[in-house]
Amino acid sequence: MGRRALQIATALLALVPILTGIITMLGVSDPLYASSGVPALPVLDSNLRFFGGVWLGLGLALVWLVPRIESEGVLFRVVWGGIFLGGIGRLLSMLMVGLPPLPFVGFTALEVIGAPLFVYWQHLVAKAGRK
Repeated sequence: MGRRALQIATALLALVPILTGIITMLGVSDPLYASSGVPALPVLDSNLRFFGGVWLGLGLALVWLVPRIESEGVLFRVVWGGIFLGGIGRLLSMLMVGLPPLPFVGFTALEVIGAPLFVYWQHLVAKAGRK
């Protein structure tokens, strides 16, 4: 699982925050929130749209990294570190509020387990590129 596989996996996974970031920027009008009857509270709507913009930015950063994935270790770790911390937030929500729909449990696993694995994979690719 070398450089090309990491590039492909990163590019594909970047589509998730790009697409969902755009959708989340709809705030409480986002299909997910609108269908669950979430009230249109200004602070909630504002925070959802902010989160959507940050999430979109993380996805764009991942796309930007793809061509030079072996040499951008710091930014790669920062982006995946942010995703990991988001997963920790989801875990806290699960413990304190309850389980979200099943796909979000899967996202949490990717964020908490997958993020460190992606960081390690990038480290191996970078190390192999220096040889």
